[in-house]
Amino acid sequence: MTVGIVLVSHSAKLAEGLAELAAQMAPDVRIVPAGGLPDGGGIGTDYDEVVAATQRADSGDGVVLLYDLGSAQMTAELAVESLADPSAAVVVDAPLVEGAVAAAVAAQGGANAKAVGEAAASAGVAPDLAFTEASATGEEGVVEKEFTLTNDVGLHARPAAVVVRSLAEFEAEVSVRLGEQEADAHSVLALMSLGARQGDRIVVRARGLQASEAVAKVAELVEANFGE
Repeated sequence: MTVGIVLVSHSAKLAEGLAELAAQMAPDVRIVPAGGLPDGGGIGTDYDEVVAATQRADSGDGVVLLYDLGSAQMTAELAVESLADPSAAVVVDAPLVEGAVAAAVAAQGGANAKAVGEAAASAGVAPDLAFTEASATGEEGVVEKEFTLTNDVGLHARPAAVVVRSLAEFEAEVSVRLGEQEADAHSVLALMSLGARQGDRIVVRARGLQASEAVAKVAELVEANFGE
């Protein structure tokens, strides 16, 4: 089971499209759109629909609700309060698109509801990118390897999500460097912000008990074109 996600929006099309996008990165997560008004699907939010969506999203590990505008927050909070167990769901203040992506990837990785909510909320912070100098060779405890991206579109959303999910199982701090910028390899948004494209050479750097295994996993993903 995984934490479920509900996307509360004034627009049915917006909620449905975002759910489709997030599902590409988290195929095992229940991501349920709850957008628009019933009987014609006008612009607005519907309390009953949000309650039903929250119930559908709950597989037993809890639900995180994200929303687009202020009144959608109120609808989401009322829906949670009406549940038989209000503690089973939480409304998170986060940017809807970035938050949905971050939450979906965290849930796919097995994070609990608190961690999924935190992942969504942190998506409102600028991606963890830093300018770096080339690391010293032979630094103790660090494994570093360079790769050339051969998949058609580089580290776009889905491959970035594959990297993050795959690295979650390893006890290691991992970063990816492109040129002078370095990103946390545990953040989908940070990896996407590198703008790494086909043909770019990236450097993967890991530190920790399973640093070698983490770098080997990235090598496997790059060689397989991230499953594309």
